[in-house]
Amino acid sequence: MNNSGEYFFERAERSRTFAEYQKAIDLYLKALNIFKRKGDAANAQYCFLSIADMFRAKGDFIKAQNYYEEGRNIADALGDRASEADALAGIGLCARALGQWREALKQIHKACRIYKSLGDSKGEAFSLWAKAGTYRIRGDIKKALQNFQFALEKFKSLRDKAGVSYSYCGLGGCSRIAERFRDSAKYYEKANKNFRDLNDRFGIAYSYCGLGNTRRMYGDYKKAFVLFGKAETLYKKIGDRVSYAYTIWGIATAYKMIGDLKQAGKKFKEADVLFKKTGDPRGKIYCMLGRGELNYLNKKENIARKSFLKAKQLADYYGFKIEKRYAEKLLKGFKHPESFPLNLP
Repeated sequence: MNNSGEYFFERAERSRTFAEYQKAIDLYLKALNIFKRKGDAANAQYCFLSIADMFRAKGDFIKAQNYYEEGRNIADALGDRASEADALAGIGLCARALGQWREALKQIHKACRIYKSLGDSKGEAFSLWAKAGTYRIRGDIKKALQNFQFALEKFKSLRDKAGVSYSYCGLGGCSRIAERFRDSAKYYEKANKNFRDLNDRFGIAYSYCGLGNTRRMYGDYKKAFVLFGKAETLYKKIGDRVSYAYTIWGIATAYKMIGDLKQAGKKFKEADVLFKKTGDPRGKIYCMLGRGELNYLNKKENIARKSFLKAKQLADYYGFKIEKRYAEKLLKGFKHPESFPLNLP
């Protein structure tokens, strides 16, 4: 049996391709230990960055940040600018997931500058995509749409089908928030087709979740549940807690809209537990708002008001413009009770 670091690294890469994140981590760690023993810093660095990517994909952002930092330190010592940029972009994406969008933009800008200086077009396209998603979290949808469009054009020119598809997903999500539901469906459908061609399990799940949310916005809850179910099954197999949590939130919201408050409550609770585990403050805010509405609909107005106020304060603290606007809209709903329940995008 081949016990070289390269052997374990190649097996890890295969597992990564099939979105088997935990299996990939275990194999990368085996490779890392061998490379460390041999004093092979360059390959050890690739392992650190790959392990970080896997922890990020699983929603373990603190661990991912630590591995990115280790990889960055080695890249710095070796003078490997490309790997340094990859580490910075990864650190930025982890900060973004933890709600620290200002820090995320700073790190992604640094990465983008290095990619540009190296003439790395793929890296540049990736940093544009990362920046766009950060603007989305900040609540600057105009800038987000603009940057996703830039990333899309760049990935198209590179004939990078996966990059194109992830840009479509970003455009789909931003279009939904901007209440351009037809555009949202169009982008997610294109992404879903591409991901199925690529056999990208995470991408397929991501686009199914997006399509489920689009159907939900049209009030087609029956189809929304089917699409969410497809996403849910795939995310469970992959072990991605973050995207899975947002899918559960979408299901909870659909149950809320059809008046099944018991099921909605169960699903909001499930999503909330996952958001707490991954340290995602935006997700926590969405669950606060959803559970607040359920309390309102169950005639517990005081508890509902407290939930909306707490969500508004948290959105304010993190500088999330859109979530703050949703909380304010729900607080105003007390004057217009017929506005409940609200089908948040």
